[in-house]
Amino acid sequence: MVPNQEAANEPTSRNLKARTHILDTAQRIVGIKGFSQVGLNEILAAAGIPKGSFYYYFSSKEVFGRALLENYFAKDLSQIDEFLLVADRSARDRLVAYWTFFRANQEHEDPIGKCLAVKLGAEVSDMSEEMRLALKSGTAAIIARLSRVIEEGKSDGSIPIAGSPVAAANALYQLWMGASVMWKISHDRTAFSNANAATERILSGKAL
Repeated sequence: MVPNQEAANEPTSRNLKARTHILDTAQRIVGIKGFSQVGLNEILAAAGIPKGSFYYYFSSKEVFGRALLENYFAKDLSQIDEFLLVADRSARDRLVAYWTFFRANQEHEDPIGKCLAVKLGAEVSDMSEEMRLALKSGTAAIIARLSRVIEEGKSDGSIPIAGSPVAAANALYQLWMGASVMWKISHDRTAFSNANAATERILSGKAL
């Protein structure tokens, strides 16, 4: 039995913990350098995992890349839920709180809080179909959550939009992804200020 098959067939808590540790370590490094510029040995060394152990946990770098994104989105969605599932706040307030948190993370220097969809979207989508699909699935899950909250906002009166919550959620997500890219390019906070102003107009049911 080859090592990666053994790991897959025997997902002990120790194996799962080590695998998650590799992915969490890789997220920080990839968040700085991107995916293509990071060697597997660098990740394993930073994680304190012996060289040669990579294929015990992942059958290829592409499979690792998919797992990296899936691990990232699982954590990201859990964080998003902390803002969007607060029962005693209006839907509008929950969305505003989430975007405030998102902006602070993107402007912060710590790469662990950076959005990997922004960092890797353009880089890996043409390079790896598995990673593209992981990005598509993860971003779709975020948009679905935003859509549900906008629907709740239509019901509680805090988001008086006339159109589709799905269309509004897509517009908001694309708006903030674009602002994040412009921030990376310019380091000018105006990009986020503009996104915030546009968000207020969308949530108020006004034309941009």
